[in-house]
Amino acid sequence: MSKKVAIILSGCGVFDGAEINETVLTALSLDQQGAKVEFFAPDIQQAAVINHQTGKEMDEERNVLVESGRITRGKSRDVRELKAADFDAVILPGGFGVASNLSDLSSKGTQSTIEEDTLQAILQFKDAKKPVGLICIAPALSAKIFGAGVRCTIGTDVDTAELIRQMGAEHEDTAVDGIVVDEEHRLVTTPAYMLTESLSEASVGINKLVKQVLAMTQ
Repeated sequence: MSKKVAIILSGCGVFDGAEINETVLTALSLDQQGAKVEFFAPDIQQAAVINHQTGKEMDEERNVLVESGRITRGKSRDVRELKAADFDAVILPGGFGVASNLSDLSSKGTQSTIEEDTLQAILQFKDAKKPVGLICIAPALSAKIFGAGVRCTIGTDVDTAELIRQMGAEHEDTAVDGIVVDEEHRLVTTPAYMLTESLSEASVGINKLVKQVLAMTQ
C-alpha cells in the first residue's frame, strides 16, 4: 500500500512564503518513491508580502492558503483538516514563511510560538509517533514542537544554530547533502537552501530526508 504524506506550506515564495524549489523537490521525491502527497496550509493572512524582484515589502494582503495553491495547482487544503490518522508522515519545506506565517520566529526569536492550527496538526504526528521532516529553516521550530533536547540541523549558519540552541534543541552542523535523524523524536532535518543556491545540491539532502522519513513509516 502506498504511503501517504502531508506537506504543510507557508504560502508561495522564498521571502514571504514556502520555498518553491524545496516544495517541488520534496513532492517529486515522494512521488518517485511511490508515496501519495496532499498539501495543507493555514487559512490566515501573510505577515507581509514581498516583491521578489526587489526584496521590498509591498502594500498588499495575501492569504497563506490561497497563495500555497499557486504551487499545488489549487489543491491545498486548510491545515485544520489535516488528521495524522489519515497519513503516515508530515513534511515542512522551508522558506521565510515558516518564520513569519507558520510562526513568529522572525520577530520574536526564542519567545516565538507556532501558528495554532499548524502546531495542532503537527502535534498529532508527534503524539502518534509518526515521522516529521523539517527542511531549511523549518528545523528552527523543532524545540517548539518536540521540546528540549531534540536533535536537528539547519546546516552551518552560526546565528540560527545559536537561536535553536537557546530554544533548547541540540543543533548539529551538516553539509548541504546531510540529514540529522532523531530516532527518539521521529524527526528528520536537512539544510537545503540554508546552505546552497543550487537546485541539484538541495535535491540531494531532500531526497535523503524523504527516503529516511518513508523508511521510518515501516
